[in-house]
Amino acid sequence: MTLNDLRTLDFKNTASWPLPAKVGACILIVVVILVIGYFASIKQKYQDRDGLDLQVRGLVDTFTTKQAKASNLEAYKEQLATMEEILRNLLRQLPSRTEMADLLVDISQTALSTGLETQLFRPDAEVMKTFYAEKPIALRMLGTYHQFGQFVSGVASLPRVVILTMHDISLKPAANDKGGRLLLEGTARTYRYVEDEEQLPGTVPAAPAR
Repeated sequence: MTLNDLRTLDFKNTASWPLPAKVGACILIVVVILVIGYFASIKQKYQDRDGLDLQVRGLVDTFTTKQAKASNLEAYKEQLATMEEILRNLLRQLPSRTEMADLLVDISQTALSTGLETQLFRPDAEVMKTFYAEKPIALRMLGTYHQFGQFVSGVASLPRVVILTMHDISLKPAANDKGGRLLLEGTARTYRYVEDEEQLPGTVPAAPAR
């Protein structure tokens, strides 16, 4: 079959082609299909390879991070032990359970000594936390700015470390007070450390007071 024969083929009527032309066309179609299938398969393999590369990089990063943590495990343990010792030392500065009653009396007496008029000083039920306990105190006091400042300073100078935080506190001019005093109302909270036998499971043990 010559080149001229190929030029005279009617592509709209392939049924009229001679047998060699039909065989050649079939072979060409098969070759094209095989080539397309081959490249499609190769492309998928490249995509699969890229996906595996990403997974490998992720696993390597994870391994590197965990290896670094493992190599520093002893240092972390030492840091944790140091932090626990610092925490124990801080807890020693807080009042103990047996000292709380005296502490409340000291706070009340401090308010009295500064000239504040205490209309309400009511310790409420203790709230247990992890390694410390909160003691809410409902307050209502009358006094001047100066007297309230003296009260805070006096509490801070008590022998034991006293943490007194204020919650939902309002400070406003007292109604019908000729001295121009202020009325403080709200809740104060003081804290103590929790004895070993009181602590919740899994918390840092509180060291005994010296």
